[in-house]
Amino acid sequence: MTVQEVDVVIVGGGQAGLATAYHLRRASIDFVILDGEAGPGGAWRHGWDSLRLFSPAAYSSLPGWPMPPGGDDYPSRNAVIDYLTRYEQRYALPVHRPVDVQTIADDGDRLRIMTDKGAWRARGVVMATGTWRHPYIPTYPGQELFDGQQIHSAHYSGPERFAGHRVLVVGGGNSGAQLQAELSLVADATWVTERPPVFLPDEVDGRVLFQRATARIKAFQEGRAPDAPPGGLGDIVMVAPVKAARDRGNLVSVRPFARFTRTGVLWTDGTETDIDTVIWCTGFRPALDPVAGLGLIEADGTVAVDGTRCHRNPKLRFVGYGTWTGPGSATLIGVGRSARNTAAEIAAALTDGLPIKS
Repeated sequence: MTVQEVDVVIVGGGQAGLATAYHLRRASIDFVILDGEAGPGGAWRHGWDSLRLFSPAAYSSLPGWPMPPGGDDYPSRNAVIDYLTRYEQRYALPVHRPVDVQTIADDGDRLRIMTDKGAWRARGVVMATGTWRHPYIPTYPGQELFDGQQIHSAHYSGPERFAGHRVLVVGGGNSGAQLQAELSLVADATWVTERPPVFLPDEVDGRVLFQRATARIKAFQEGRAPDAPPGGLGDIVMVAPVKAARDRGNLVSVRPFARFTRTGVLWTDGTETDIDTVIWCTGFRPALDPVAGLGLIEADGTVAVDGTRCHRNPKLRFVGYGTWTGPGSATLIGVGRSARNTAAEIAAALTDGLPIKS
């Protein structure tokens, strides 16, 4: 079997992979991107049809090239996919797809990357696989008895198929709010959240949230009380459909049910409700299957890192998975900082002829 050699392999061609690739290209480093999708766009290819960003285009951009403004204040899913497609083309990034990266293993001073299209050896690997492939659904008593359908928001495309259904939307983040907003127009939709959701003022969007989250993390790192006011990346941004649902009175949530029944759910007060469909807007876990055999993954599904460098295997780096790999690193605007620092450390190590570690 032919094994291809390269300095760096980036696993994943979504926003984190592209941001890292931009900085590696600027540093003249030999790299490839191995992406499992059929086309550009990463996880955005799988978002629901009406999904929108929380920030204007100018504040939702990858390094080097601002997202072009469109006709709407908040770009749609399709606008983001178009931007990522053009970003790849603009910088002639070496993306190989579709390639299923199966395992990554140590191979002397390098890593061996086994795929369904052959093998690679690299001095370093940047994992940028995100979370979409690992949707999380919590366990509830009686869940196996429920005869209705259960889907995760990762597999939700639009409200049409649920018209006339009795639906539970479970999850208190922005995805839960956006799905509740549009499902309430066509279905008998009930929004279930663990605690009352935090609704941000109408004028606050993703720009402000990212600035606040970054300021608070920096303050904690410096051992001082944060100056930034409350409001984080998980709070509800009042995009137009969510505002409309609020104004209709359809954005009221209830606390969790006690258990499933065969036909629905039993609430904590003893009442029962028949349900056709449960849509879980309960988040994701890091998609780290290729490195599972290296014994790096902690009980919480993350990897111990210093910045983005893996403690146990410094030839590996992890970019774009959220707070544990950098403030706001799971966002378009936030991943650039982690990507830049990662590329700079890799470039320094390669220049010194060392293993790719800081």
